[in-house]
Amino acid sequence: MTTRKVLARKRIALVAHDNKKKELVEWVETNRKELSRHELFATGTTGRMMEEQLDRPVSKLLSGPIGGDQQIGAMIAQGSLDVLIFFWDPMEAQPHDSDVKALLRVAIAWNCIVACDSATADFIVSSPLMLKEYEVKIPDYSTYLQRKINI
Repeated sequence: MTTRKVLARKRIALVAHDNKKKELVEWVETNRKELSRHELFATGTTGRMMEEQLDRPVSKLLSGPIGGDQQIGAMIAQGSLDVLIFFWDPMEAQPHDSDVKALLRVAIAWNCIVACDSATADFIVSSPLMLKEYEVKIPDYSTYLQRKINI
C-alpha cells in the first residue's frame, strides 16, 4: 500500500444539493475560522455562495450537474483534494444521481476524507489532524489494473 501526504493546509471541496445549500452556508459561517486555514474549492453556485459568506476567494468549478461533480472526482483521483464536504439530499432524487454516486465512489476508492452531513463535517474540522500533515493510505489497485479480461 502506498501513501499520499496531506499537508497541514488542506484542500477542501464544498458541495451541496439545492435543498442543502442553506445548511452548508450556515455550517461554513459557524466554521469560518477553521476553514480560513485551508484552500477551498466548490461547485458552481455553491462556490459563489461560499465566497459571499466567507468574504474570501473560493476556487469555483462547474455546477455539479454539468460536470462539477466529475471535476471534483478527478481532482480526488489525482491527489489534488484532501477533504470532500458534500451535503447531499437523501430525501430527493437528483437528476444527476449517477454523478453523485460516482463522486462518492471515487472519494472512497482513493481514501479521501468525506463528510456528507454537518455532524461528520464538525468532527472533521475540529480534529487535531486538520492542522497537521497526515499520511493517507492509498489502496493498491495494481491487481485490478493488471487483471486479464477475456474477450
